[in-house]
Order: sequence, then structure tokens, then C-alpha cells
Amino acid sequence: MLELRNIDTHYGNIQALRDVSLTINEGEIVSLIGANGAGKSTTLMSICGGVPVTRGEILFEGKPVHTMKADRIVRLGINQVPEGRLIFSDMTVMENLDLGAFLRDDKDGIKRDLDYVFSLFPILAERRRQLGGTLSGGEQQMLAISRALMARPRLLLLDEPSLGLAPIIITQIFQIIEKVNQDGVTVFLVEQNANQALKIADRAYVMETGRITMSGTGTSLLADDNVKKAYLGM
Repeated sequence: MLELRNIDTHYGNIQALRDVSLTINEGEIVSLIGANGAGKSTTLMSICGGVPVTRGEILFEGKPVHTMKADRIVRLGINQVPEGRLIFSDMTVMENLDLGAFLRDDKDGIKRDLDYVFSLFPILAERRRQLGGTLSGGEQQMLAISRALMARPRLLLLDEPSLGLAPIIITQIFQIIEKVNQDGVTVFLVEQNANQALKIADRAYVMETGRITMSGTGTSLLADDNVKKAYLGM
């Protein structure tokens, strides 16, 4: 479904990604783990058009997307849940969800997807008229995921969904990620919580200083001594 071929990305004169290549097959959960500052978020931003690629190419179902604007990439079926959630705090839950469906005009489909996200996160249905900024951190993450799902993505990019959340909420969020995947959405997950990310991943990559240094199944990387030492505290 998605292929990164030898990607370089720069912020001015600073090179953030170096010769990054990876693939995501339809129906998979693929995780990208690594330390803070390794380039994980930049990888997602390069895919969704937030950061220009300076070398290489990004293909979505065989089509080059690295030269497209972000709104066109969303229309193709790629959407991102950004790090830090970045909901519209002075707008209601319902208004945030409406904005997620901004590029759509299929009213019946939008209604079905609204019912779907409310089934995933019933608390959002209860608080649909509440301002986003008054939600708890976990509820804001639920809203950020739901807002992205309202665009009906086929590939969902998740950037640090566990950041700043209590363990019980993290468990719930990861269960929902698995449920969304089972319901037909391919997932690319960037996450510092390597244990959780690898447990649910079909395949995974390890990134260090802007490079892919390891790859394998989630299970094989969980068992790898180097991964255990560097990322699992074992």
C-alpha cells in the first residue's frame, strides 16, 4: 500500500532522515519505534505532506505522493493523528469531528462514520457539545483519533498516541487501534512505548538518528536482545 524509497528529509541545513526505506502492506499494523528525536515524527510528516522530501520517493498504491499537497493526500485516503493531539480546543467535540469530514460530501457515509466513532468512544457521544479543551488528555486523544477517522482513511498514521496518558487509558487506546485495524484500516504507528507498539504490530522498524537500523515482525523484535536493552528496559 505504501512504500518509502531512499527518503532524505531536511529542516533547513539539518538532515532529519537519511536513506529511509520501508513498506506497509494493506491490512497491516506496522510500528516504527526509536528514541525521542530519532526521526519518527518526521517520517510521518514526510508521508502526509507536512515536510518536503529532498531525495527519494513515497508511493501510495503505486502513485507518487511526495510531491502532492497535504489535502490531496488526505483525499487519497491517508490521514494522521498528530503528536500532542492538536485538537481545536476552543471548538466542541462535534465541531472537531465535523472538521475531520470537511473534504467529504457523502452525508449518509458521514453519519455512519459518526456513529462508528461514537461506538468506539462512547464518552465522546456524551460530551459532543463540550469544548475540546475541557476534555481530559485521554479523551482528547480519543477525539484526535476520531477526527482522523471521520475522513475515512484507508491508511491511518498515528504519532505517539500514548504520550502523556495513564496506563489504563493507554491500554484502551491500543485496543481501539487494533479494533480499527480489524475493521479494515491499515495502520502505521509511531510510538516510544516500544513494548505496546511491538505487541500489536504485524511488522516493525527501528529508527536511530534518522536511519532504519532494524526491521522484522513485532514478535521477533520483542525477543531481540538489542531491542530489549535499548527500548524495553530489560
